[in-house]
Amino acid sequence: MFLGRCLDFVVSKLETPLTRKFWKSVGGTLIEEFPAVVKSPTNSRRWLDGVIILNEEYRIAKATEVDIEGKDIIVIQTKANRIGMYLMGQAFFSKELMKKFNPKSIRTVAICGKDDSVMRELSEEFGIEVIVYDD
Repeated sequence: MFLGRCLDFVVSKLETPLTRKFWKSVGGTLIEEFPAVVKSPTNSRRWLDGVIILNEEYRIAKATEVDIEGKDIIVIQTKANRIGMYLMGQAFFSKELMKKFNPKSIRTVAICGKDDSVMRELSEEFGIEVIVYDD
């Protein structure tokens, strides 16, 4: 994982197809492995599995090619397994990290390969939409 993230980003064989499947259902511009936080001496990098800019050209773009300010976005965190607290935490804090980019609105989506009724209910209480692709 480290080597793939050093220069650009690593595409997960399990998670990327799920992220792209969701993107194809909503359209817009997809940025994969969005760098929400740059590494510094006091913090680590933080990557989002995807950010979709709604009502934009249907394409995959790099973060350096787009401007999020004032736009409607969807932040995506994806895990191929059952939804759990790790994925929920990623989704919750991803929205908070994206506020500094000043989008018009932020929709938060957690994509997973298997549902969990307790975790889904809790996620939705915090505004996290759960999408299950179990195929």
